[in-house]
Amino acid sequence: MRQWGCPGPGGGGGGGEATHQVLGRLRFLLQCSECFRRARPLPAALCYVPCEVQYKICKDPAAAASSRSLLSVWDSPGPARGSKRAARATIEVRKGGCLRATGEEYRNSAGLWVKLSKVTAGQRPGLEEGWVLAQRFGDGRDKLVPVDPVERIQQQHQTFGTDYKPVASWEQVVDLMYSMQLGEKPVPVEPDEAVVQKLRYKHSSWSGTVLSFLPLLVVLFQDDFKVSHLTDNQGDTYWESSGSPGQHWVRLHMKKGSIIMKLWLMLNACINSYVPRRVAVYGGPANRLQHLRTVLINENSYQDVCILRDMKTHVPVLEIRILECREQGYNVRLRGIKFKSFWERDLNLNADMFQAAHLVRYPLLEGVDADMLYHRAVVIQRFTQLLDSVLGYLIPISDESDSTFSGMKPFLQLCKLGKTLVTHCLQSSESKPPRMLPKLLINRQLAREHRAHPELDPSGRNTVFTQVYENLKPSKTNNHLLNYRWPQTHSQWWECDFTTEGIIDNGGGFRDCLTDISEELCPSSGDVPVPLPFFVRTSNQGNSSSDTRDMYVPNPSCKDFPKYEWIGQLMGAALRSKEILVLALPSLVWKQLSGEEVIWSKDFAAVDVELVKLLEMLEEVDREAFNFMFGKELTYTTVRSDQRVVELIPKGASTVVRFEDRMEFIRLVQKARLEESKEQVAAIRAGLLCVVPQAVLDLLTWQELERKVCGNPEVTVDELKNYITFEGFDSSRLQQFWDALKNFTSEDLSRFLKFITGRSRLPVQLTVYPDRPPHAPAMCEELLRFAVYNCMSIDTDKNTWDEWQ
Repeated sequence: MRQWGCPGPGGGGGGGEATHQVLGRLRFLLQCSECFRRARPLPAALCYVPCEVQYKICKDPAAAASSRSLLSVWDSPGPARGSKRAARATIEVRKGGCLRATGEEYRNSAGLWVKLSKVTAGQRPGLEEGWVLAQRFGDGRDKLVPVDPVERIQQQHQTFGTDYKPVASWEQVVDLMYSMQLGEKPVPVEPDEAVVQKLRYKHSSWSGTVLSFLPLLVVLFQDDFKVSHLTDNQGDTYWESSGSPGQHWVRLHMKKGSIIMKLWLMLNACINSYVPRRVAVYGGPANRLQHLRTVLINENSYQDVCILRDMKTHVPVLEIRILECREQGYNVRLRGIKFKSFWERDLNLNADMFQAAHLVRYPLLEGVDADMLYHRAVVIQRFTQLLDSVLGYLIPISDESDSTFSGMKPFLQLCKLGKTLVTHCLQSSESKPPRMLPKLLINRQLAREHRAHPELDPSGRNTVFTQVYENLKPSKTNNHLLNYRWPQTHSQWWECDFTTEGIIDNGGGFRDCLTDISEELCPSSGDVPVPLPFFVRTSNQGNSSSDTRDMYVPNPSCKDFPKYEWIGQLMGAALRSKEILVLALPSLVWKQLSGEEVIWSKDFAAVDVELVKLLEMLEEVDREAFNFMFGKELTYTTVRSDQRVVELIPKGASTVVRFEDRMEFIRLVQKARLEESKEQVAAIRAGLLCVVPQAVLDLLTWQELERKVCGNPEVTVDELKNYITFEGFDSSRLQQFWDALKNFTSEDLSRFLKFITGRSRLPVQLTVYPDRPPHAPAMCEELLRFAVYNCMSIDTDKNTWDEWQ
């Protein structure tokens, strides 16, 4: 069986599964995907919970020796730390003793809870059942560890041999039920049917809630965090300390439940005196850090150095102290920090995360029971875990299986392996950048004149877009065709020489050029004409009731497919690099580019919400109301986004729609409107695939594709702080800078970025240096806002600041 781009053992097959096991999991995932899409009950194997599990006390080695443990029993999973709610009873378990529980588990911020079986509960008079805390969150106290009863293991070894592993987990049940195996099959532990049905959820709300639920799960499941240049995985950036010897440190705040397996320092070897020689690692609560390890770094080492490994418990704060540098250096430079970690039995997912206070950003989940959301999250996490284990065998997707795979694409946002495969596919398909950048002569004054009156030249030959395209296309003087498959570090694709402007293009002019191209293709203002014929405004732009009023779709009338392909190539180049191409396209277009299923009621509503509502009303109307509203005026025609009327059937303009034929009319309208830009989208996708491998589009959801091409649509001060480095600022002046920006709206901040970087969206890399004596924050805010709205971006590299102030 073919496996795509799997870097090393277990890279995409989840750890070397047998072929029959992989095929079984693929069949199972397709079945689950159909259940999600059609709101059917999920397969019982995905929701499997054993009816009984035996637990053994695992004593805390750091605690005082004791021959017994006392466990509090609660009517329901107990409260988080700090609650005054009392337990119902107490059970004593002696050293080496076991207790029986059902397979049902529940996690909240206190830890992992298990439900006592009736056998164990019945041993204490008056206690029929109850919940006990099996493992505290990030705590080193006594724990309950699941074990297999000796008598059961002996019985199964006699039947299936000594290599037999008991079938008591949902993964084993999936493999057992969906994989073809010869010989006698083992029998799984009897399921807890009540809990299985609780997880299966035979509610039609599955389909709607899952899609609105996934953005929250993406936030909860991601375990990465940013420390400026320390964790950006870029070899050309570094973090540098400043101060006295022995006073440099890096503090990491770890996510709850994460346990470090390995922690590396990535050294910067450009200057030997900046390389650390001796470091110490401290860990614990922020106010009680304890020494964990001191490392003397080999003098010949210039790569990654492991400074901590094999932690047994969660440490909330890690502090790396640089005790000494080589050659008695003062400051230290690090290319980065990387680590490998795991979760304490997935305690990162707990029910308290789904309380109302945490759901304010997800209005579609308002009013949904928190326990229901928690149980659905558990099932989705299981589904994603299986998807991760076979993802390498699914990519790239063939045309025949595209429709079946599309139902799984939203879940790729939760897959850890997906991001690794995307990076691998992009890197393995890179080409060397050109030795010299193409130098393009651009006249932006002509482009501005065209923008003011585009009707004078519908071809748009004076736009920045066309000038760049004509300069780059093959000719007698230019036989070097750009392929845009360059490494991410190649951040400038051509060099701009702007006529009558004093720019020395070290990247800012090029980014300004990309911004001009974006603005010409899809103007950000709805009050200006569109300078180019490739995209047209959606009907929603004239509809004040729509919440998607800034979108564009490919022009169905434009047949200039080579230029559409070039647009796709630019999108692919943006995806590969740190640059952005801001195109305000609806999900209808992004989904077709990424290969996802388009849903009329949801995706076309972002194009023409009034038409969607009209067809919904037409479907439900009775004969009398139909005749009253339409009479003989409704014919087999529809108006496309380019405002052209097209016939849905031969002689459709003269054929009246009858009441009994209205469903066929609705189908024809939907088909015509969904496919009106089919050729143009296909050309864009063809250009995109010239730059980006098919496998990458298979692995990216439409939202991820949009973000990688266009950048983050919203800019906040908190996000901006992650991308700005300050040189020579004291703390008071730094605070004045942020005080000046705190009242900026997202649009203000976007214009601020455009003014200083030539880019209107994140991400950017920006270094700020002090120049003149600081203004008061209010005056600084006023001056900045005037500048970003009244000055022409990077108009010149000449010293115009003196003239402006």
